[in-house]
Amino acid sequence: MKKILNFISLLTVSYTVQAQEATASGVDEDVFNITASIFTLALVMLFFLSVMKRLLDHRIKKRIVEKGVPESVASALLHVNPKEDRNSNIKWFTILMGIGIALTIIHYTLPLGIHSLAIMAFCVAGSFLSYFFFSKYSEK
Repeated sequence: MKKILNFISLLTVSYTVQAQEATASGVDEDVFNITASIFTLALVMLFFLSVMKRLLDHRIKKRIVEKGVPESVASALLHVNPKEDRNSNIKWFTILMGIGIALTIIHYTLPLGIHSLAIMAFCVAGSFLSYFFFSKYSEK
């Protein structure tokens, strides 16, 4: 058993050593494309989840009204805060604006590298920060 583990670890180490090829750009273009694809897929999935949440909320509210639930319970469940919807739209606007700015900067600072991921991270973080300040000052 010990020999098998040593052999597997030796193969793993030699494989990782071969995989550590130095590139001029820092990050391989395939890695960047995969990361961008995963990020885009995550955004699309979040969009579908929010649409499904809204549809299911609508169905629940419709059934509450049809069943004739007491007014106090119905008003507590059907209470809609329009401020949350408005802030949700502004949040998505700031996130997508940050991504757009990041992609524009990345386009002008080719070749793709680790700096591209850093630009994307800083722009998205900046968009979340701007949304935080907006929501903080809009409450006042």
